[in-house]
Amino acid sequence: MAETTVAEVLAELAALEDPKARAVNEKHGDDHGVNLGRLRAIAKRLKTRQELSLDLWATGDTAARLLALLICRPKAFSRDQLDTMMREAHRPKVHDWLVNYVVKKSAHAEDLRVAWFADPDPVVASAGWALTTERVAREPEGLDLDALLDTVEAEMKGAPDRLQWAMNHCLAQIGIEHPEHRARAIEIGERLEVLKDYPTPPNCTSPFAPVWINEMVRRQNA
Repeated sequence: MAETTVAEVLAELAALEDPKARAVNEKHGDDHGVNLGRLRAIAKRLKTRQELSLDLWATGDTAARLLALLICRPKAFSRDQLDTMMREAHRPKVHDWLVNYVVKKSAHAEDLRVAWFADPDPVVASAGWALTTERVAREPEGLDLDALLDTVEAEMKGAPDRLQWAMNHCLAQIGIEHPEHRARAIEIGERLEVLKDYPTPPNCTSPFAPVWINEMVRRQNA
């Protein structure tokens, strides 16, 4: 894909820059002002373009990287490419989309889950926890859920925000999906009180693990 195409895409993204959207995004740690609906519309028009995706990622621009993740071919990345990208994915939305739209679809997902889980970089470790949460829900065989709860119990309270959020999600998922561990998961959540006071909009479920677990179990049994 010619460089001019990258330049054209960057110009199109720049034209969509909205100061109000940027202000909202910056509150969440993201440094772009492009409406995500419009970003997805560009991706729909471009369709899958792996080479263009690589070039857009290489710009380092957050909106360009988000678009890159929408038009890439997830299974085309090597393990090392994905590892490097994760270590470059400093913005929360880029990190989230990289995990959910690309890594989860890769043949390297399990290898990276294990490698990232105990990484000294808490942002990288949070990706390992996110992939572990996916396995807790979909493929728990082979996971030591008691050991996961031990780690959450020992480390979640003092973990940096993004890692803490990922560990809390794993805690809730264990409680929701595995009745034999539910009482312990709720007890850990109640004792640690992580995200207990998190502001939750009306009609949304609190991320506080005991509330989250009980609400999802209630819905399952309704």
